[in-house]
Amino acid sequence: MKEDDVEEFLKRLSGRDISKLFLQKISENLIIDISRHKRAGKPEAVFSEFKTKDEIVEIAKKSIEKKFPILFTRLRDEHMEELEKIGMSVNRRARTARFLNLDEKSGRVAVFSAGSSDIGVAEEARETAEFLGLDVLKFYDVGVAGIHRLIEPLEKIKNEDVDSVIVVAGMEGALPSVIAGLVDAPVIAVPTSVGYGTSLSGFTALFSMLQSCSSGIAVVNIDNGFGAAVFAYMISKRIRKKSN
Repeated sequence: MKEDDVEEFLKRLSGRDISKLFLQKISENLIIDISRHKRAGKPEAVFSEFKTKDEIVEIAKKSIEKKFPILFTRLRDEHMEELEKIGMSVNRRARTARFLNLDEKSGRVAVFSAGSSDIGVAEEARETAEFLGLDVLKFYDVGVAGIHRLIEPLEKIKNEDVDSVIVVAGMEGALPSVIAGLVDAPVIAVPTSVGYGTSLSGFTALFSMLQSCSSGIAVVNIDNGFGAAVFAYMISKRIRKKSN
């Protein structure tokens, strides 16, 4: 926290219910952690898959009313239809929606997708990264089945000086190892649940990435584009903090 933020925090703390400083109660069952970004450097996001349509709309309307930046992930079709009606930015392939950005000019990340079937998870990472103020370079369908497709993207990210690289891959999950052996930036590997029977819904890619011979790779959970983007943002934040 900056000094001004601390002073403001102490002013708000005096004579108030402490919980109200950290939490926004939307309804009896819905509470948003509005200070997580300042407190822990990470965003609050709404994992939407098992929430009702009314709950999602209620959160969205309250966020718009309060001008509070919000990110929804894993939306269902019925959620996205309603959020589009109230003017939120919806990405149907990523199954995300967002209102405003939580940060700006926070750094730069490259997002790679091994195959076109992995793009949904890659788009979740991109949407999250942009919500967090990262400049995103994206390179999709550049997997090891046609490894020559990597030549131009790798050249570009070296010239663009990215802070980190997110690599999304299913099947045998080989792409993060290849890229980590060729770049001098941290690589965040995202296994996807894409593949035939022995892909085991992404576990084969996950184990492959964990067992990578290339160093400098961090691995997030299966299909977790959101988590990869948050990790990339934390890397960029530390770089920005040191440079300032």
